[in-house]
Amino acid sequence: MIGRRTVIASTLGLTGALLPPVAAAHAQGVPDATHPDGPDAVRAAGAVADLSRAVVDSAIARHPDPATLGGWGYTCGLFLYGVYRVYQRIGDPSYLAYIKRWVDRFVDEDGGMDRTFNNLDAMQAGNLLLILHRETGDPRYRTAADRIRDRITTYPRTSDGGMWHATSKTNELWADGVFMAQPFLLRHGIAYGDEDYAYEEVARNLTVYFTRLKASNGLLYHAYDADGDAPWKPDPATGTSAFFWARAIGWTALTHVEVLELLPAGHPARAGLVSHVRHLARGFVRYQDPSSGRWFQVVDRGSDPGNWTETSASSMYTLMLHAALRHGYVSGRHYKRAVRDGYAGVLEKVTTGPDGLTDITDISEGTNVGDLAYYFGRRRNTNDLHGLGAFLLMNERLAH
Repeated sequence: MIGRRTVIASTLGLTGALLPPVAAAHAQGVPDATHPDGPDAVRAAGAVADLSRAVVDSAIARHPDPATLGGWGYTCGLFLYGVYRVYQRIGDPSYLAYIKRWVDRFVDEDGGMDRTFNNLDAMQAGNLLLILHRETGDPRYRTAADRIRDRITTYPRTSDGGMWHATSKTNELWADGVFMAQPFLLRHGIAYGDEDYAYEEVARNLTVYFTRLKASNGLLYHAYDADGDAPWKPDPATGTSAFFWARAIGWTALTHVEVLELLPAGHPARAGLVSHVRHLARGFVRYQDPSSGRWFQVVDRGSDPGNWTETSASSMYTLMLHAALRHGYVSGRHYKRAVRDGYAGVLEKVTTGPDGLTDITDISEGTNVGDLAYYFGRRRNTNDLHGLGAFLLMNERLAH
């Protein structure tokens, strides 16, 4: 009998002696590939049906007018960046047109944007401007992207060079923030001949953030405050927040994957960034839920009855581990097993509703820095853009 995790392992190239029996998959009622329902198991592994396309098509069916996705910001930016990744593979022009319709709401005919860019979250969707300039050649998209790039030059930083999470959060660094600005800056620099500044600034920010947020258990604290006066009560000795919120760490993990794939092979910052990935990989394996294959909302508190496994972060962690193995940053059977089980665990949250559309469940809503009750009490959304975008980025790497 072949359970879902074995099918997934085959899809990922992780079969053979590396894979012990996974009776837990059968115990959870996973279809057997030799059973009449077996195609569902294969479909879940992405081997027959295109789950990425199903997620995109379902989201567009729910939001035929992209304006209903939401305003300018990182949640729409993340999801549409995932849509673009699918577009790159399948070439469906309607996907690129959908992205363009969303962006064109915010960019006027001269490339102007009614934005201040006073927080990192507002910068992430700038990746779509770079994409559309490359795809269409329309100069107004570069003009708009240059506005974000120019703001990065003047944006406030901590004394050691970390870009504040927002101008309203003086000297605060949140693990969420690196994904919002650093990949954009690096892509902009590479596209428009400003590589040297981009390489150094991105490497500096990732190093500062990681140094300030790093914990000995293989994880990252959610936030750091150099002033020690943030309302979330930083530790007086370290300046860090108290807890390890899953998606904040996931944002940092995704950033390292993307930056290392763009940074030149001989760049002196590479070794340090790879060490960050190894630190996180150890933490991810340590705290992966052995029952579900996913990771908890507060990563190291899996035994707490108020905790729950969160789908967007689980997608991010699985993606990083997969990329780390593929690029040789880590090696070992335990990492391969973690990827297999993480992917299977995420796919357990992907279902088809009575309307025939694909749903992804147990996605945390947007989250600030808080206490345990705050993290545990976040809404567990279905089809939240955080989760759709993270799933697309993961699935495009693992299933195709």
